[in-house]
Amino acid sequence: MDRLQKVMAEAGVASRRKCEQFIAEGRVKVNGTTITELGYKVDPTRDDIEVDGKKIEKERTVYYLLNKPTGVITSVSDPQKRKTVIDLMKGVKERIYPVGRLDYDTSGLLLLTNDGDFANHIAHPSHELDKVYEATVKGRIAEPALEQLRRGVRLEDGMTAPALAEFIRYQKKNDTSMIHLTIHEGRNRQVRRMCEAVGHHVVQLRRIRLAFLTLEGTVEGTYRLLTPSEVNRLRSM
Repeated sequence: MDRLQKVMAEAGVASRRKCEQFIAEGRVKVNGTTITELGYKVDPTRDDIEVDGKKIEKERTVYYLLNKPTGVITSVSDPQKRKTVIDLMKGVKERIYPVGRLDYDTSGLLLLTNDGDFANHIAHPSHELDKVYEATVKGRIAEPALEQLRRGVRLEDGMTAPALAEFIRYQKKNDTSMIHLTIHEGRNRQVRRMCEAVGHHVVQLRRIRLAFLTLEGTVEGTYRLLTPSEVNRLRSM
């Protein structure tokens, strides 16, 4: 059993807040009875739900992997009219939303779905799914700084959990170092702040892996469906 507004939103009627408004206005019926109670629970597999006299059909659940470019907002909409990740999902009919977020100036792997339970499972830090970032930082990063990242660094919102930090290469021409950083948490701009804390400004950042998922098979700005086996594997982790 789920709240009526949640079922309506997952069926693509409107946002959950808008669905709550429809209910309060008396525009929704369940099994022929008008419902105005926001906490009313329904069984979407059995109950007939109508909005303005039109029966709603539950959307199929879908799971996408997007290779997000920089300069795109991880949001369903943006009041400033900037491009969002939803704008990149051409041809997707379901009402999907991003799982977690990538910053405007961060690229790479992002999941989108219309399955709320799945999204909560993936995004919750207690499940400790690996998030691997490829960071290009200013200057030659030395072993003491990498070791500090591995132990955890103190940020304004507290100590970070220990991370895996791997040096990849140094480019003398640009005076930049590339590292791979694996974290489990999801704090705002965490990788950038961690690198700043050890004295290195991030000039480019890309998420290259989430759990066992990689960007293989996609180019920047494109997406693919997750396979049923990938979805099941993620659920079991």
